Amino acid sequence: MSLLPADTLRERIAEEIRRCGPIPFSRYMELCLYEPELGYYSRAREQFGKAGDFYTSSDVHAVFGRLLARQFEEIWHALGSPPRIDLVELGPGRGLFARDVLDWSAKQFPEFSRALHYGLIEQSAQFRERLRDRLSDLIRAGRCEIFSKLKELTAGAPQNSDLHGPVILFANEFFDALPVEVIDHRGALRVGYENGRFTESFVPPSPQELEFLDRFGVHPEAGERVEAPLSCLLWMDRIAELFADRRGFVVLIDYGYTREEQLAGRHRDTIMTYRQHVASPSTYDAPGEQDITAHVNFTALRARGEDRGLHTLALLTQSQFLLGIGEETEFADAFQDCRLPQERAKVTLQLKHLVSPSGMGETFQVLLMSHDVENEKSTGLSGLKLAR
Repeated sequence: MSLLPADTLRERIAEEIRRCGPIPFSRYMELCLYEPELGYYSRAREQFGKAGDFYTSSDVHAVFGRLLARQFEEIWHALGSPPRIDLVELGPGRGLFARDVLDWSAKQFPEFSRALHYGLIEQSAQFRERLRDRLSDLIRAGRCEIFSKLKELTAGAPQNSDLHGPVILFANEFFDALPVEVIDHRGALRVGYENGRFTESFVPPSPQELEFLDRFGVHPEAGERVEAPLSCLLWMDRIAELFADRRGFVVLIDYGYTREEQLAGRHRDTIMTYRQHVASPSTYDAPGEQDITAHVNFTALRARGEDRGLHTLALLTQSQFLLGIGEETEFADAFQDCRLPQERAKVTLQLKHLVSPSGMGETFQVLLMSHDVENEKSTGLSGLKLAR
């Protein structure tokens, strides 16, 4: 059988299926999102904001980054105000959040700003190039660096180097874009290709998939599907490895669920696609041209982090987290630049979208973890006020 010319991602995936047989859904999702030339996150087009396919919290208003800058400054004090602290962001997208945090820190928290060094971890070469352009002034000033892998941060650094000092690991809407296994009530999903169309078949789940469902999720009932995001466990291993000889905090923000919620019948078959701000469950329609996401299993993230030596501080909603940070200053970070009443009204609506149940406030969860930090210092963070 002759192979199709691999001019499109659909054809490249079809070619791999012909060569190897039906592939796991995680491999299909990985190719759709991260194939080096034609994957969704490798294309030379805008994925974020009004001109793209979806919004993140940083697209809504700079106050998201400003409030987190305030929380990071508190964390710095909780760690003893060291002369250097590394803030590491996974999947920084356009770099809006990094820009907001660095600019606001320089303006409002100059001592913290002088200690702060920002590392952006971005595996897409296309995105790394965009980040270099957009953050060129900050890179030249030595305030931030861009890496393709987490382990590059301390590669070759002496054990007593500043690169092994305190660290904050931050990720916003990172885990939802990691490839997942799909388990149907008939078995583990495999994606085939016949007569110009993607097809589905099923094989017995692997021991790793079954263990994931046993410990962190639920087994699908008749007519149901659930996800087993094994890749999220690997990323928690990498995060914990970063903290092997370092003190600090982990702040993970994403839309997701706990095992208890799944046991109650919610958050099953959560895979969605996004294209031009339209959501759809049709993952096979436009490979490489649409985002594919799955809700995040926070029970798995929390348990894996604890297994690897991290300490859970709280799992709370984005609303609780941001309201806790902004309560004392009455959200002065949001309104400081407003000069006219209509500007203040606009910012109020944007802030409401970040914290209200009808916006992002209840949909997004925040997992805070720490490593080698005294309990009384870590639990006093303003972002945890409403969790206590």
